[in-house]
Amino acid sequence: MTTVAVRVGARRRRRVVQLTGWGFVLPATLVIVGLSLFPAVWALLLSLRDGDLLSGGDYVGLRNYGDMLGDAELAAAAGHTLLYTVLFVPGSVALGLLLALALNLRIRLIGFYRTCFFVPYVVSAAATGILANFVFDPDFGIVNAGLKAVGLPAMGFLQDPGQAMLTLVAISIWGGVGMPAVVYLAALQDIPRELVEAARVDGGSGGHVLRHVVLPQLRPATVFLVIWQTITALQLFDLVYTTTKGQPLDSTTTIVFYLYRQAFQLFHSGYGTAIAYVLFLVTLAVSGAVLWRSAK
Repeated sequence: MTTVAVRVGARRRRRVVQLTGWGFVLPATLVIVGLSLFPAVWALLLSLRDGDLLSGGDYVGLRNYGDMLGDAELAAAAGHTLLYTVLFVPGSVALGLLLALALNLRIRLIGFYRTCFFVPYVVSAAATGILANFVFDPDFGIVNAGLKAVGLPAMGFLQDPGQAMLTLVAISIWGGVGMPAVVYLAALQDIPRELVEAARVDGGSGGHVLRHVVLPQLRPATVFLVIWQTITALQLFDLVYTTTKGQPLDSTTTIVFYLYRQAFQLFHSGYGTAIAYVLFLVTLAVSGAVLWRSAK
């Protein structure tokens, strides 16, 4: 067999392997493209029209985007979302780090403790919201029952405009801290033990080792978690939907809940999709800024 024939045969076998691989991947690729790319393009076209999801309405160009500048309710929803993000992201990341440091210790039943802290994260937000309604009920909730038992006054929680958003932040941190804890725990276990031991041999205390050795090694995990938790915060919807419905007095209306109301309750689908695209650009800008800042 000549050298040319051998090369042709090898090339043909590689082509068969490649086609076989694409044959396995193609169905999933088509599903992903069909469920993400096509709806995104369709939503962009819908944001340029004034109508509902059925009729489509008339073409209005960028008017939906311009109307957002004078929308006081949207500005209020953006403020609520910003407040939630500012409280939730640092709180969940910091608490996740503390839990990871504790769960990284070699103690009995450590696997059980790790599972307990991660379970709330995998529970659906709908179930978390329903549970929160019972726990924080002003009249029959467990929390107010405990406050009354120690002689403290009952609180409104989800039914008090001044407490509702803070209560949502607390519920979200309880349900979402498992993600940062697991990521940080994996990053901690990936730190070379020699670095920590060398720092201790040089006389470094526990605080100095944590600050100058451990935390710098956790920087990539921190950047990832800040971006991930920020995206999660900006897209808050399901917990609001299952607890407050944006009330009381619209004090918990977030951007995503507001666009849901516009698109599916008031049938202003063009305006709702325009808000969704602006939120996407804001999320992209924030993620890019965090990456740029972390690279310096």
